[in-house]
Amino acid sequence: MSEYILPIARLIECFRRLPGVGAKSAARMAFGVLDMSEAEAEEFCRAIMSVKRDVRLCSVCFDISDTDVCAICSNPNRDPHTICVVEDTRTLSALERAEEYNGLYHVLGGAISPMNGITPDKLHIKELVTRLSDGTVTEVIIATSPNIEGETTAVYLSKLIRPLGVKVTRLAYGVPVGADLEFADSETLARALEGRREF
Repeated sequence: MSEYILPIARLIECFRRLPGVGAKSAARMAFGVLDMSEAEAEEFCRAIMSVKRDVRLCSVCFDISDTDVCAICSNPNRDPHTICVVEDTRTLSALERAEEYNGLYHVLGGAISPMNGITPDKLHIKELVTRLSDGTVTEVIIATSPNIEGETTAVYLSKLIRPLGVKVTRLAYGVPVGADLEFADSETLARALEGRREF
């Protein structure tokens, strides 16, 4: 027998399907919904359905958007000569929050991972090459994750893009701000040294 009555148990199970949500968090969320007024619960439902109905991929960069072309791609103040390639929307959002980059983006939709069945043809790589074909873009910044899949994707893209005459750069990875060097692992320190710049 379930610990909760059926409607609550079903809602808890729905919340548990979300990434990173465990049983206790799901139960807290379910009881949070129970505490909502009917109007608040209806608004919550409408917001979920709106995300499913109204969010699509930008036809240029493949970021999520509520229009055919996203706000970044349609912004005339963005630098059209630089494209930053990211694995997903979350990475793009993190880079935007840093407020250091003013170029365009290209969202791959993942990283190459043959073990998980993700081959280059399942990502938006062909569309990236098409974007580079008119000669407008002079630099592609590869901002994939510093793991095996991200590195594999970065190497693959680099080999594909360099022959097009476009400069390819990679985000430097290293010691996070506020960290003590003595606690950094050797790989992190090696990347910090590789990514050093003139001071």
